[in-house]
Amino acid sequence: MTAVIKTHALTKTFKNHTAVDALDLNVPEGSVYGFLGPNGSGKSTTMKMLLGLTSPTHGEIELFGRELNPTSRTELLPAIGSMIEAPPGYGHLSGEENMRIVRDMLGLSNAQIDYALSTVRLTEHRTKLVRNYSLGMKQRLGIAMAIARGPSLLVLDEPTNGLDPAGIEEIRNLLVHLAHEGITVMVSSHLLDEIDKMANVLGILSQGRMIFQGTRETLFEHSLPDLIIETPDPEAVLAQGVDATKTQGGVVVSGINKTETAEMIHRLAVANVPIFEVRRVQQSLEDAFMDLTGREGLL
Repeated sequence: MTAVIKTHALTKTFKNHTAVDALDLNVPEGSVYGFLGPNGSGKSTTMKMLLGLTSPTHGEIELFGRELNPTSRTELLPAIGSMIEAPPGYGHLSGEENMRIVRDMLGLSNAQIDYALSTVRLTEHRTKLVRNYSLGMKQRLGIAMAIARGPSLLVLDEPTNGLDPAGIEEIRNLLVHLAHEGITVMVSSHLLDEIDKMANVLGILSQGRMIFQGTRETLFEHSLPDLIIETPDPEAVLAQGVDATKTQGGVVVSGINKTETAEMIHRLAVANVPIFEVRRVQQSLEDAFMDLTGREGLL
């Protein structure tokens, strides 16, 4: 697929701290790209570099197939909508009045403002003061501002932060809808289950480095969930040199891949160790994430 965002060795250093370390991003066109990582892993710094809000120390950024530089930024950045950190908006003004400011700043039409408010389902609340909005409504207003000029790419930093479950679901459904409308969405979050429900491509950062990038299916192939061997004779398993922990009904083996699993099972079968069942522990996205970030290995 065509990449809307590509970076090569993107690096940002602050004094003696490297916040982003040789990052190679690849955000496919039309995707919902889930950008994951622990607090302080470099997600927000990366997004600010993509939007030209801070300059890289080293590396290159390509947007829509063109290098982002001081000459090209005035042409490239108008095709990007964004919401970084807190949602924008003046509390003493209504949602509609805030959108009029965006209209006048960007030279938009009233129809574009109406469409943006309708898309985020704020039409009925357009005359309400923003200070009386719920946090979810403020987030939706911020997204309306970001999509008003019809961007091809939407970059959102923690858009569900602080929302209740209903608000999280609302934002999730909105972002999936925008992707179906043809907007590429890059969204960072620490809410792994929510990213799991909306994103079809994942990028995982740890200490400023990319430790995984790809589909959910590929992520689970790289993760190594525990292996459970059901056997009436766990001591026989241990006697074959298997590094395992005894548990009720058998043993648990950690950190071995498919090839190593096959070799181990073959060795146990040759030794006539009775085996009732071999299975992997079922993993969630959070389990796979913790497995990878805990190991801090590169994939």
